[in-house]
Amino acid sequence: MAAPQWSPWEPLGLAHGFTAHSLAETLDGGQAFRWRWQPEPAAWQGVFAEHAVQLRLHSGGEAQNGPELHFRAATCAAGARTALHHYLEMAPQLPSALARLPLQSDSVLAGSIASCPGLILLRQPFAETLLGFILSSTKRIPQIRQMCDTLAERFGPGLAEGIRGLPTWAALATVGEPELRSCALGFRAAYVAETARFLARHPGWLARVEALPYAEARAALVTLPGVGEKVADCVLLFGAGRLESFPVDVWILKTLAAGYGLAGWSPAQLAQFGRVHFGPLAGLAQQYLFAHARASAGKTDSH
Repeated sequence: MAAPQWSPWEPLGLAHGFTAHSLAETLDGGQAFRWRWQPEPAAWQGVFAEHAVQLRLHSGGEAQNGPELHFRAATCAAGARTALHHYLEMAPQLPSALARLPLQSDSVLAGSIASCPGLILLRQPFAETLLGFILSSTKRIPQIRQMCDTLAERFGPGLAEGIRGLPTWAALATVGEPELRSCALGFRAAYVAETARFLARHPGWLARVEALPYAEARAALVTLPGVGEKVADCVLLFGAGRLESFPVDVWILKTLAAGYGLAGWSPAQLAQFGRVHFGPLAGLAQQYLFAHARASAGKTDSH
């Protein structure tokens, strides 16, 4: 297979201090599923929307605050730069966002933030985020990534030599459930097929939901096959910028039980606690707690 033609490396021009750890956790820590580490050229390669890009930290040049994030693209470099600034739009806002969290009174959260400086929330394409998290049920990150890659290879558009984007929901609506099962989706094939057919019958539905206030958007999403409250919160947090979303998974259950004395609380109760205790930026707090819990347990590939 021929290799894609990459544009020259250039600074992204993002005012943010990623570390190697926080960049890896941001791109491959459970928010998105189409990033892979490439030992050569020692960079993260990712695909989102119509963009195929690579990112790496570069210590040379005139960077004054540590390594600088550089990028190159196998698609339109100018378009990729703009898209990456949107995708990583929280980066320049992170200091002010962290200042709004209860760090002085919450040592658990403060310790989690200190353990992964520079971690941000991504702003991904909403439709792609929905697909990724419908596939996420009972699966680890590498398995979710493989399912996404298989769908892209089988049904997605070609973006560059050897690189394909995720299929749109409209494209998936033309694919039968047996074909989806052949992609090793298991029971998730039915969820994908049914959701695709629903969206085909209701054009514009996703765009309308993305624009709704948090509670209304969440209530709408959980009507889709395979979308429970946790998946809905993940889709809204990582795909719609609803920072009040507070997904509750096994890591958050353990953290809130051990660190906050909330053993025995239901996921719904814990989600409400998170939104009240951490406030409008509950989702940012959740991601730091989630990352710290996994790292403390020595886990780097589970979701």
